[in-house]
Amino acid sequence: MNLFGAAFFSRVSYPWRAFRRNFPLAAFVSSRLVTMAAVLLLLGWAMFALMALAPGDIVDQLVSQKLMEQASAPTSAGNDGGAYSDEQLARTRAELGLDKPFTMQYLDWLGRVFRGDLGVSLISRAPVSFLIRSRIANSLLLNIISLVFITFFSFLLGIYFSSKAGTGIDVAATFFALFFHAFPGILLLILLQLFASATGLFPVTAYPEFPFRENPGKFVFSFAHHIFLPLLASFLGGVGSTMRMVRSTVLDQMGMPYIVALRARGISERRIYLAHAFRNTLNPYITGSANLLASLFSGSLVLEVIFSYPGIGRLMYEAVLQQDVNLVLANSMFIGALVLFGMVISDILLALADPRIRYGKN
Repeated sequence: MNLFGAAFFSRVSYPWRAFRRNFPLAAFVSSRLVTMAAVLLLLGWAMFALMALAPGDIVDQLVSQKLMEQASAPTSAGNDGGAYSDEQLARTRAELGLDKPFTMQYLDWLGRVFRGDLGVSLISRAPVSFLIRSRIANSLLLNIISLVFITFFSFLLGIYFSSKAGTGIDVAATFFALFFHAFPGILLLILLQLFASATGLFPVTAYPEFPFRENPGKFVFSFAHHIFLPLLASFLGGVGSTMRMVRSTVLDQMGMPYIVALRARGISERRIYLAHAFRNTLNPYITGSANLLASLFSGSLVLEVIFSYPGIGRLMYEAVLQQDVNLVLANSMFIGALVLFGMVISDILLALADPRIRYGKN
């Protein structure tokens, strides 16, 4: 039986082993995508469990909203004071599928997703796909701009300060990098918003009051004016650690034997830094870029709430407050998929940047 099982397993796994041997990078990416799908499934189940453990549910939110509307409306003869019986609440929960165990709710939700239906928001009754599509572009734009600025200035400053190691300017730069890296991001955002409110130099919100299609040219300049302070906060919070990583990596490379050999051959210091040491700093940055993207997305939630930026982080915050299960789950799964996909891309870029890395080969 054991021999038969071993032979069967060998025959079944042979195509995969052959594919991995002939296309190692493609096999690695495929395995990572399968792992990513498993992580997303587990993440969705955990989110459903957390929402089920939270006090109250969406029905309580709907009843509270209805009671507030009735309290603000003029009293009429037909107004019954907003009383809801236990039977009505139970019927509403049954209609929304909230009377089932959260695992069954999750499996029902997965079945709809595989059919291409993310459901509707239980509060606004709008399609979840429409709500995410209307916000994700804003969040991607904000985080990509932050990532580009952090990457550019981190390499520029990291290489420059590595050439000034031990000097006063290097000590000052290290101090400020550590200071802003340790400074609470939410406090920095609040201080910048207070600065904007007190001086009037910048808007206290991060998005123009008119749409892009109304006046594209004016919108671009207005958007840059509105987004400056939030981008500054994101930049100051992220550039410190990345710049120090680049600086330490360059200093480590400058002590390598190949650098001594290049100097002995008369190669200029500028070429040594930019053409040789710089390339070897790409590996740790590419490895950590996925974590940087994840931290930008998690930090943008606070940024979007404080500066009233219409992004997916703010949508997630509002959905959690209202216990809108469909919207919370779709948001979390979408952001999780972006972060995991970023990790896969970083692994591919790592193999392309470093010819020594060959996935799947012994």
